[in-house]
Amino acid sequence: MRRAVTIKDVAAEAGVSLQTVSRVINDGPNVRAEVKARVNAAIAKLGYTPSLAARRMGGSRSYLLLALNDRDRTIEGWTSGEGTDWVDQMLMGGMLECARRGYRMIFELVDTHSSHVEREVAGALAALNPDGVILTPPHSDNPLITDLLERRGLPFARIGSQTPGAGFAIAMDDAEAARVAARRLIDLGHRRIGFITGSDEYALSAARLDGYADALKAHGLFDPALVTPGDFSFQSGEAGMTALLALAQPPTAVVASNDQMALAALRVANGRGLSIPQDLSIISFDDTPIVRFSHPPLTAIRQPVAAMTAQAANLLMRAKAGETDLPTGRLVPFSLIERASTGPAPA
Repeated sequence: MRRAVTIKDVAAEAGVSLQTVSRVINDGPNVRAEVKARVNAAIAKLGYTPSLAARRMGGSRSYLLLALNDRDRTIEGWTSGEGTDWVDQMLMGGMLECARRGYRMIFELVDTHSSHVEREVAGALAALNPDGVILTPPHSDNPLITDLLERRGLPFARIGSQTPGAGFAIAMDDAEAARVAARRLIDLGHRRIGFITGSDEYALSAARLDGYADALKAHGLFDPALVTPGDFSFQSGEAGMTALLALAQPPTAVVASNDQMALAALRVANGRGLSIPQDLSIISFDDTPIVRFSHPPLTAIRQPVAAMTAQAANLLMRAKAGETDLPTGRLVPFSLIERASTGPAPA
């Protein structure tokens, strides 16, 4: 069996030190053109593929990005079997962008409710020494985490956050997305439009509520009785839809702040004998695969999770490479995907 080629083999073939080979691999400074050519020739001759350890030898970069996701919600989604598409999309976007630039992305779960959240994050940083950190909601707006990263001077990106502050803020325009959803229902003739909110722990929940309210107020249709609290869980969606249907004048359309609550609203409506969309229209947020196979398939705001994470990773790697004048934030376009759960208001 052929032995794998190592950086030591390349150094011996080129007649240089291990550090010099690493500097060439990493396109580092202070390497003469003749030496660089000799090392590259040795790499080509031996068929050497640089390892992460070899790349780290040449400078201050670890070539790792760390992505932090909320432990409780992630584990709950995994164990319940209700889908992990948000996590899948986040990993896909980040990992593919990292691979394109010779990086790796490590995924860690941190309990945002823990009194020791700073210690948890500090432990992960010490163990991995990442070049940057990607925060997902609700970590994106947790000052205990963002202040820690800022004090350490470590580049970080906040997915799903438009809150002013340090780090790269990468999000879709949640308020505008909710406005688009509400306007679409208004255009279909609906005048009683309910809204099931997301968890108060997420800044984007308030933004979505604001967008919905703005759209209805612009047409003189806003009624606070049509807003019911949710926390992104299926159970809260059931409770919210039940409360809306119990109103003296129930809604003819509902916007739910995520897919799980929208599916719960659909179940409650079906259980009451309502026909979708003839009696009730439903629009969801996120557009995970499951809503495409519900009966009927749900109209949804498609959240560009993979694109947001890819842009976050790109900015962090560029910042670590020393690039300046990078944007402090980016809004990634969303889309409204219309399916069979929306239709004209009932007569």
